[in-house]
Amino acid sequence: MNNRDMTPKDWAVDVAVAAAAFLFGAAQLMLTASSIVIPDLALRQYLGTVNVVPNAQVFVALAITTLPLVLRRRFPWPVFLFCLVSFLGLQNAFAGFSLTIVGPVVAVCTIASERGRLEAVAAAAVAVAGLLLADAPSRTASLAFFTRFQNIALVVAAGFAGYAYRTHRAYVEATEQRAAEAERSREEEAARRVEEERVRIAREVHDITAHSLSAVSVQAAAAERMMAIDPAAAKEAVATVRATAKTALDDIRSMIGVLRHGDEAPETAPAAGTDRLGDLAAYLRDAGLAAVVDTARYRRVDVPAHVDMALFGIAREAATNAVRHADARTVSIRLATEDGQARLAVEDDGRGYVAPGEPSASAGPGGGLPQAPDGRGHGIEGMAERVRLLGGSFSAGNAAAGGFRVAASIPLGGAACDGASPDGSFPHSAATRFEEKGA
Repeated sequence: MNNRDMTPKDWAVDVAVAAAAFLFGAAQLMLTASSIVIPDLALRQYLGTVNVVPNAQVFVALAITTLPLVLRRRFPWPVFLFCLVSFLGLQNAFAGFSLTIVGPVVAVCTIASERGRLEAVAAAAVAVAGLLLADAPSRTASLAFFTRFQNIALVVAAGFAGYAYRTHRAYVEATEQRAAEAERSREEEAARRVEEERVRIAREVHDITAHSLSAVSVQAAAAERMMAIDPAAAKEAVATVRATAKTALDDIRSMIGVLRHGDEAPETAPAAGTDRLGDLAAYLRDAGLAAVVDTARYRRVDVPAHVDMALFGIAREAATNAVRHADARTVSIRLATEDGQARLAVEDDGRGYVAPGEPSASAGPGGGLPQAPDGRGHGIEGMAERVRLLGGSFSAGNAAAGGFRVAASIPLGGAACDGASPDGSFPHSAATRFEEKGA
């Protein structure tokens, strides 16, 4: 028994196959019993064929060997055995008429297509053995041999045809499955890329707004203090606020422009890299901090563009945090390329990180990762994420000599970073993520 689910369409197909087999056998009976196939009367008498219309018994016998095919896919082996035994027992029951072997042939083909190669060979072997042992319906040895050979050839051909159909069906199903898997993979990849782009845009917006608004806040505070004692300096600070705000708006407009589908062409200016460290140093000096930039050991030509841009973004975010929260006097930015790594360290001499409710600045709450008191900052987290996506290592925490220190190391060739520099200036173990208040 086959445990396959049969739909109404499947049953309709099997009914049509059984009806077609019966009609084919009936047509063969009519043709062989007439003088159309063998017009010579003497030859017909010699072969034992009669020139009369088959009676109802012959058609009933034909129906017995063909109509069970309605159940061929639900019960392939019982149908095959019933059709074969019926055919072998009835083929000599009617003098002058030869039943067609179409019923057993279709049953063998069904077993080959439904049950596989081994069962197809077994069914064909059983049918061939039955045909060889049973008497052929003919009075002459030559015609009996021809009939037996013809029936055996049809059975073997049916086995091959059924197995070929099974193989083709399996190939089509595998192809459709691969196509469906490929479609799912494309959808998952598209969703992943959309998520990565969303995170990138959020990071860029954060970098732009945090950096620019910090500068605006510092310059506005300076203008407020100097309004009465030095109007000229206050006016200059206000002008700096205006310029910084305009630059930030231009940067945001340039970034969001690529997301629009209107007629405006998006900005094509290159993204900021370490060649703009001078602007970052100027920003720190405008905020009243001494800026030290050391790029003597940094070969920008050897650093991929995406790594260079990531390093500048990290340096800008670290400098912004120093301006906003560190209460520092000096900020140092050091870049170097060594041992196949691009290394960055940003260090200030401010008060460092103090966890909420703790007098010391040694670690975060409970010795874990330090966090902003309000838990809403994303600056250092964004830095760590940049480095992680590029296969590097990142650390942030209080420096041994005081102040706060951010360090990043990114492989130039894309390989994951797995060790510290010989002098230990860029720690890799237990990378710490930290968010200062409002970062």
